[in-house]
Amino acid sequence: MIEVYLYGKLRRFTDNLEPSRDSVIRVKTVKGDSIADIIRRIGIPANEVGPNIFLNGRYSSLRRKVSDGDRLGVFPDNMPMIMV
Repeated sequence: MIEVYLYGKLRRFTDNLEPSRDSVIRVKTVKGDSIADIIRRIGIPANEVGPNIFLNGRYSSLRRKVSDGDRLGVFPDNMPMIMV
């Protein structure tokens, strides 16, 4: 099982739209799953996912593999990070 934290407009894929609380969905993993596989399994359209994806607090690509117990943070395409 992996915990996926969704932000912005992606929150609609969870049962919590309350902005003051985390929007988390738990997804079963299969050996060899990538971040892209998890996002697809949730049903999030690829064109809505932005470049800001974090696996266990580290910036990651869609190709990175996931494991049970991981924590994934996914930001939408309309929420770019501001670099200072």
